[in-house]
Amino acid sequence: MGEVHRLVSPEPAFDMQAAGRLMLKVFAPWVADLALLVESIEPVRPSGAPPDWQPGAVLRMPFAKKICGDGNVVCSQALMALADTAMVIACSAAWNGYRPMSVIDQTMHFLRPVNFDVVADARVIRIGSTTNFARVTVLSAADKRPVGMVSSAYSMQ
Repeated sequence: MGEVHRLVSPEPAFDMQAAGRLMLKVFAPWVADLALLVESIEPVRPSGAPPDWQPGAVLRMPFAKKICGDGNVVCSQALMALADTAMVIACSAAWNGYRPMSVIDQTMHFLRPVNFDVVADARVIRIGSTTNFARVTVLSAADKRPVGMVSSAYSMQ
């Protein structure tokens, strides 16, 4: 009787540790001042994932006065930096490793002000050999309501 072979997916090389190293080595030093935390990485489809699942990453930006503009509201520049960083991590998860990339288009729609921790859920829509397309939903960590929506295109170097 023949042997039965199970197909086993290889473990992804891009994991939480790799994301942490990427945060320290690739991004501009001022991004570290945002104290971003990588909460999860999804480089491969988890079992039971819906048909529209996309690889991605979730990052958190802790609330701090230094990221606020007028009043007590997180400024748009900090939100955009969070979204951009989350998308680079998500693209790296989809590639199973970091590849140098440059933003060629990035649009953010700001939906409402936020004065709590902010969570960015970044998903890769399409990954190609020269261009990646991604989206991120920015949420208030306090009530999970949307704060912003971002769409981006990255040129792979």
